[in-house]
Amino acid sequence: MDIIIVTGMSGAGKSSAYDCFEDLGYYCIDNLPPALIKSVLELLGQGKRDVEQAVFVIDMRGGEFFNDLKNVLADISASGFACKILFLDASDDILLRRFNETRRSHPLAGRSNLEGIAQERSCLLEMKRISDFVIDTSNMKTAALKEEIRRIFLQNADKTFEISILSFGFKYGLPVEADMVFDVRFIPNPFYVPELKELTGKSKEVSDYVMDQAISRDFKNNALKLIEALIPGFAKEGKYKLNIAFGCTGGRHRSVSLAEAVYKALGEAGFEVSLAHRDIGGI
Repeated sequence: MDIIIVTGMSGAGKSSAYDCFEDLGYYCIDNLPPALIKSVLELLGQGKRDVEQAVFVIDMRGGEFFNDLKNVLADISASGFACKILFLDASDDILLRRFNETRRSHPLAGRSNLEGIAQERSCLLEMKRISDFVIDTSNMKTAALKEEIRRIFLQNADKTFEISILSFGFKYGLPVEADMVFDVRFIPNPFYVPELKELTGKSKEVSDYVMDQAISRDFKNNALKLIEALIPGFAKEGKYKLNIAFGCTGGRHRSVSLAEAVYKALGEAGFEVSLAHRDIGGI
């Protein structure tokens, strides 16, 4: 099991790092007393849990418990676990500004946040020295921090971008998980063709009817161009999954046919894509 200890200055971005590792599939635990880490690792290694990567965020919020961390790390390494330490830092003025903006107090604040920052920095000097990686987040936005974490810890820096395609009917409500919604109710409706009414967009007859329309083909091609153009921007901002929904009135004909067509085209273009039809059965 690969273990990563995330520590560093309060306000330097440990919560954002936690979110990033969780998105990458790590088993994450925040603010665990260091003395319990080895017990948790032994628990995770039992049975068929299949936990290969774990992240523990340990910092000065633990109070006196934090002082156990260095000895615990030595014990973990002696037990054969591969352990890396990621230390997040930022300048004092940036940290002070972040605490002031969020109106939160530093965990060690006595009379002021600045005193707490100074005390914490002194306590963490040795931990920073022995860390495997140090990231200064002073001039970093959250997306940049997450991208740096991916660069450091992903064996394959080119993380696969996932696209999820969904068809739905507007009469049953918008899909709340959608990042992007296309309304295809402008396409002639097979529902009003007697021999197609009882079929769905998965049938060849309905699909041919929908996709034989010039407006449908133009829409599909333009939608594909838009999707492919947006993907690099999403990835740059740290989002590696895009949920796209196609909606028609009932979610049985037009949206299904378009979703199927776009799914096939994206798959042929080499994207990792999944497909689901929410309302194809109606209610």
